[in-house]
Amino acid sequence: MPKLSLIVPFHNVRQYAPDTLRSLRANARPDFEFILVDDHSQDGTLALLERAAEDLADVARVRLLPRGTNGGVATARNTGLDVAGGEYVAFLDAGDWLAPGHLPRLVAAAEGLGCDFVRTDQVQVTGRARSLRRVPVGLRGEVLDPRESILPADRTTSVDYVSVWAGVYHRRLLERGLLHFTEGLHTAEDRPWTWKLHREAESFAVVDLLGVFYRRGVASSLTRIGDDRQLDFIRAFDQIVEETAADRDAARLLPKAVRTYCAIIAHHLADEDKFEPAVVRRLRAMSAAALRRLPQDVLDDVLETMDLRRAARLRRLRRRAGTGKAAA
Repeated sequence: MPKLSLIVPFHNVRQYAPDTLRSLRANARPDFEFILVDDHSQDGTLALLERAAEDLADVARVRLLPRGTNGGVATARNTGLDVAGGEYVAFLDAGDWLAPGHLPRLVAAAEGLGCDFVRTDQVQVTGRARSLRRVPVGLRGEVLDPRESILPADRTTSVDYVSVWAGVYHRRLLERGLLHFTEGLHTAEDRPWTWKLHREAESFAVVDLLGVFYRRGVASSLTRIGDDRQLDFIRAFDQIVEETAADRDAARLLPKAVRTYCAIIAHHLADEDKFEPAVVRRLRAMSAAALRRLPQDVLDDVLETMDLRRAARLRRLRRRAGTGKAAA
């Protein structure tokens, strides 16, 4: 069995893929497995991966999985998970890269702690600028209960740190069905995944290892594209609310889920200019319908504690939903 399976999905990132692939060589071990998933690229990325797979084969185990259709990052990651054989699983997005030796250090930290998963801070890269993004957990190097790290509802917590590539996950989570992503989500796929992990896993830790470099502003990233795939966040958060409402701690956890959902809706409404006009209309209608589906008593409490600007925007949208003008 490989010690680690690293899953890297690629889609039309020929410009950035060489940085990712060079960093894999700088993290390779004979007992590491690199699973390269090409999500039906059309720009020559696959040919680049074919050459890289041959080059990496002398330092690590390599599997190249070309997909016949483009399914999005969630589906591409699941393609890799379906064949992953490692004791540990990790993810990296195409265009991002790892510091030399980061993966061996991360696996060693996880083995020493013995917990279900480990998270790390990351470096965000925008052009030549770099900034540190920290896991919002104060205790480092200690095994914690991920369920308790979901709260408090009114603060940024571990469940809001949705960078799945900044960590490593024990195989037992894969065998329990906790590492697969919701199929078909083109954006916000990390949100229900992170919530599920925090509700269902038994232990986790945060360690002071800084070796993941996340590239912002990639042209092919959906965060840069204003079409209706952006609206998948609604399906993602509907899933979070539905699953959390069925949880044994629903009374404690639902306010956090609803508050985060409301914050994301307000964020997109405030940033409407990035969307095509038809998408803006759908965004408003679908967001209004989403507010109508939420537990109304929890929503009342959330709106009372949000800042005035966002609360006012959401209340206006809620009134629209109440008049029946919103499309389900």
